[in-house]
Amino acid sequence: MSAVASAAASPLPEEVHIDARDGLYLRQAIALADQGRARGNRPFGAVAALPDGTLLGEAFCDAAETGDCTGHAETNLVRRLTPLHGREALAAATLYSSGEPCVMCAGAIFWSGIGRVVYGIDAVRLRAFRGERAEQKDAELSCRDVFRASPHPIECIGPALVDEAGRSHVGAWKA
Repeated sequence: MSAVASAAASPLPEEVHIDARDGLYLRQAIALADQGRARGNRPFGAVAALPDGTLLGEAFCDAAETGDCTGHAETNLVRRLTPLHGREALAAATLYSSGEPCVMCAGAIFWSGIGRVVYGIDAVRLRAFRGERAEQKDAELSCRDVFRASPHPIECIGPALVDEAGRSHVGAWKA
């Protein structure tokens, strides 16, 4: 049984179509996930860009390398961006994430003021790859729930490029 088929217990979010520009940056985030995985980390990557195409930054999950459990790609990226860019620039930015941001990362995105998120594989499909091991069980709360609680708008688009984003996770979640 495929990982996605085993996720059938939870309804799978419908994949959305994204334009070429969003596809370009989301694929960069997926490539960063693969770079992080090659270094022994979990396969997650993130990129931020402005509407004019200016790349603000990129990061991958480095939790295994650093021993920092908060070393998720999106949180690492937010840590790099916020000292360098004002809230106005970040409000106009899009954060591209290879996977649906977890609750912690969604909170970091909220606090940064980033106004738009595009993500690849969703949390439901990701759980099928990861399995339900006690040390990897996540809070089953969608990033959309966190973003809806925000007083400022955070547009959220995803899942997108699910098959491409999912390839980074094949065999990555060994028992």
